[in-house]
Amino acid sequence: VQLQAFGGGLVQAGGSLRLSCAASGRTFSSYAMGWFRQAPGKEREFVAAISWSGGSTYYADSVKGRFTISRDNAKNTVYLQMNSVKPEDTAVYYCAAATTYYSGSYHYEDEYDYWGQGTLVTVSS
Repeated sequence: VQLQAFGGGLVQAGGSLRLSCAASGRTFSSYAMGWFRQAPGKEREFVAAISWSGGSTYYADSVKGRFTISRDNAKNTVYLQMNSVKPEDTAVYYCAAATTYYSGSYHYEDEYDYWGQGTLVTVSS
């Protein structure tokens, strides 16, 4: 599975941005997908995840109510809609695919098997 994240860029605080992650392979619809981010000088952290069907979504408290994760299995793509962005959202954003079913909310990096290359989001104040 190859993942390619794109859509990052420079956005003003309070603005919106949509990230996309395109996946190769025919079994995309059987993977849970997640977004993580890594800010300068910080460890990578969980942002959001979505179940294989899209029926369940999970968010970090810091983005709940502002970000929305969704997927289009017909297009092998997962999205992260970022609204009301803040300077503290500045980070490299990574998408990841989990091929194993877990009963939890896919918050942990070691639950994911494949990672994209990351796309930089910069929020100016």
